[in-house]
Amino acid sequence: MAIQHANDATISDMISSGITLVDFWASWCGPCRMFGPIFEEASEKSDAKFVKFEINETNRQTPVKYGIRSIPSVLAFKDGELVEARTGLMDEETLVAWVKELQNG
Repeated sequence: MAIQHANDATISDMISSGITLVDFWASWCGPCRMFGPIFEEASEKSDAKFVKFEINETNRQTPVKYGIRSIPSVLAFKDGELVEARTGLMDEETLVAWVKELQNG
């Protein structure tokens, strides 16, 4: 499934149904740039929604709302409700396994 991009105005609609993983990242963050291709590859192996949210000057409300203090951070939502958050780099295998866990639990 293709990666979608969200901002403060669109994030609520994007996470409202099903399982959605949101990658909070910034263009200046080295680990975030390393994680980007891993997140994209994992999105191809799942029917969950994968959304990227770039933290920048115009998108500050959502990271504050969810207490994002470190990036990359991936938040998992089920039908709009936050169910789990993980911070830092993950390999593709770990990310895919997490998605399966979320779908089965």
